[in-house]
Amino acid sequence: MISSTTSVVDDEAPSIFEYFERDGAIWGGYTGDTVTFGKFVGTRTGDTIWVSFVHVLVKDGSVVTGDGESELELTDDGRIRLVEHYEMFGLPQLSVCEELPAS
Repeated sequence: MISSTTSVVDDEAPSIFEYFERDGAIWGGYTGDTVTFGKFVGTRTGDTIWVSFVHVLVKDGSVVTGDGESELELTDDGRIRLVEHYEMFGLPQLSVCEELPAS
């Protein structure tokens, strides 16, 4: 994750997401920054991903759920970027995630 309206992204330990896809079904998990762990499941149609998610906050152990839609884009160097629109705490949110560079 490189930016988020929900929290300040820790450049040293940002949330890391792992996505899987088969036949248009999407699933995966995430951890880091303000989240102890999270899971999501959803679908992809063309360049749009829709997911439902659940995660646990580091701060107080509370469980957060929501739904979101992401637009897939490519960075100038060919990596995948997700521009994520979701609702959390009853407010619309926006975050951006980018595929890690090849090591």
